[in-house]
Amino acid sequence: MKEKLNILVTGCGGDIGQSVGKILNEYTLVNNLYGCDISDKNAAKFIYSNFFLGLKCTDNEYIKNLKNFVNEKNIDLVIPISEPELRFFSREKINKIGKAELILASSNALEIGFDKLETANFLKNNNLPFPVTNSITNAEPVEYPVILKSRTGSGSSSVYIVKDYDTFISVKKNNPDFIIQAFLDGDNGEYTCGLFRSKTGIIRSIILKRELMGGFTGYGEVIENNQISDLLKSLAEKINLVGSINVQLRLTSKGPIVFEINPRFSSTVRFRHLLGFKDLEWSIQDKLNLEISNYEDNSIGKKLYKGFSEYIQ
Repeated sequence: MKEKLNILVTGCGGDIGQSVGKILNEYTLVNNLYGCDISDKNAAKFIYSNFFLGLKCTDNEYIKNLKNFVNEKNIDLVIPISEPELRFFSREKINKIGKAELILASSNALEIGFDKLETANFLKNNNLPFPVTNSITNAEPVEYPVILKSRTGSGSSSVYIVKDYDTFISVKKNNPDFIIQAFLDGDNGEYTCGLFRSKTGIIRSIILKRELMGGFTGYGEVIENNQISDLLKSLAEKINLVGSINVQLRLTSKGPIVFEINPRFSSTVRFRHLLGFKDLEWSIQDKLNLEISNYEDNSIGKKLYKGFSEYIQ
């Protein structure tokens, strides 16, 4: 293996891509770091010194352009960040661009995580706690409130808490791709969890009790909960995870229940890294068959706060 790596991060303009760039700028294995996005109207160009505009993954020239760049810059690893790209690579079964390896979660995690109905069915079929979930076209709520949200979309902007039949019909009319999901009581809080598993079966997790701010984790605290840890371990094994994913759950009166699996690095990746949970580095090490660096799990009780930076050009 080369002593230093040339790494390309695609879809780097969002909050996750910017967080990944900050981590890689400090990573000793990186030689040259490149970042591309379909827009330059974001702060990524201040984080990635080698920033350039790329094509949408729906463009017919997308793969050809990526391969040309990989060959020209001698890229060793490509880390796709945006969900459209991740879905594209998952659907097309692509795990390399030219000679460059892709850093992705394993195929089963991608396929299940990107379909919220499949996520619930997977949990049910594997005897893991699950929220009752149905396609909006095939069922109606038995009781209210319920959650209505996109079967394949991401983010909180397309999530509705519906409390009556008339609102249900209104949302259903305009969103035939939505699912109905049981409303989980949140008295004990909502949690976002980093979950990593190596090719050899090393499993590591971190649990953050969070509060949302504009759809993202604005505040959180690292907590210890054996029920959640055991659930995450079982999930990693049963989904045959290799790589890093983000698991969202609520701690209900019946125990922890997963309501979403995001098969990618999450917006808390930089927070987790600063707390010692270096799943981005571990994913790179595992891909290159290097020894996975140690994890000192000593962050229980630490709090995290989302801040902002300003850039002028």
